[in-house]
Amino acid sequence: MVVVMASSLTVTNTLSSPKLKTIYKKLSIPIPTRLSSCLLFNPKTLSPLSLSLNLKHRTRHRTFAARADSQNGAEPPSHYDFDLFTIGAGSGGVRASRFAANFGASVAVCELPFSAISSETTGGVGGTCVLRGCVPKKLMVYASHYSHEFEESHGFGWKYDVEPKHDWSTLMANKNAELQRLTGIYKNVLKNAGVTLIEGRGKIVDPHTIDVDGKLYSARHILISVGGRPFIPEIPGSEYVIDSDAALDLPSKPEKIAIVGGGYIALEFAGIFNGLTSEVHVFIRQKKVLRGFDEEIRDFVAEQMSLRGIEFHTEESPQAIIKSSDGSLSLKTNKGTAEGFSHVMFATGRRPNTKNLGLETVGVKMTRKKKKKKNRVEISEYSRGPFKIVGISTWECKHKI
Repeated sequence: MVVVMASSLTVTNTLSSPKLKTIYKKLSIPIPTRLSSCLLFNPKTLSPLSLSLNLKHRTRHRTFAARADSQNGAEPPSHYDFDLFTIGAGSGGVRASRFAANFGASVAVCELPFSAISSETTGGVGGTCVLRGCVPKKLMVYASHYSHEFEESHGFGWKYDVEPKHDWSTLMANKNAELQRLTGIYKNVLKNAGVTLIEGRGKIVDPHTIDVDGKLYSARHILISVGGRPFIPEIPGSEYVIDSDAALDLPSKPEKIAIVGGGYIALEFAGIFNGLTSEVHVFIRQKKVLRGFDEEIRDFVAEQMSLRGIEFHTEESPQAIIKSSDGSLSLKTNKGTAEGFSHVMFATGRRPNTKNLGLETVGVKMTRKKKKKKNRVEISEYSRGPFKIVGISTWECKHKI
């Protein structure tokens, strides 16, 4: 399909084209006197597929339809509360909701109350990337770089009367203030697009009904955009383990931390805590870190991190975490027990937030065979669910079939 936009044509071509005049006449629509409409054509026949009027939101590459009313050939109001209801206000849900609203749909999105750590009852507008992923992680990465830069600066003539010290509480306070600022921006983005934001946990009742903490809403379409959360395997002592969410919001800096996992999340946190002068031990089940990456990269990353003082324990699988009377933690693996940790962190993958959404009650199939892909929604190559009113956004909760 080809979108023919007024912004891409000259006034003469738009208003005087015989083909366009014929099309408008067949549709019983007045010929526009200004560049404010676009037609969606079938490229093979040039027959019109749909019409969008009163365009407002334009960019260099796209033109978005403003919210439609009952005039100018727009569809009459439906018996639904909303055209689109999005469950989850992370990056995917916010963007999809905003774009749908810009195209003229009435849109609502529900999201759990804000918290730095996600759970069954907490979340926040912005989702993983903004609140407990990319943004806070990068702030901590920046903080961790300074220790190395202070050390190197001596060779460039810098002298310090006192040894630089890091204040963890200042970092956490400023990080949290930035997250609050960003979640506020995301809320304003939705508000300015005309999207209704509802706080609470959404659950699908039927193909057109959503229950948000006891209040029912109806929608022509439902979009699932719930993302995922860190996964901690159930082993003895797992209640003492922290995940990547908690690692970004600790009340104090770890003195000595064991990180279980060899993927990029585990290594990012290993680098962060090492730069902030914590003693870091990384336990991996494989012989090398970063499974699936280029072999030279895997070797180089491990070598450089080891030179910085990070200790790797390869081919070790966690079996239990033991808490001593002094509060310190021990990690038992298939090769023995490592003791004296202030924190034990698991970075062993993520799982989709698809539980208790009511998906099974409306016929949505979930993956169950592979552990790493369990509880994902089975979708088509177009991210469509098994019935037409449900779409799936964000990679963490979908699995292509």
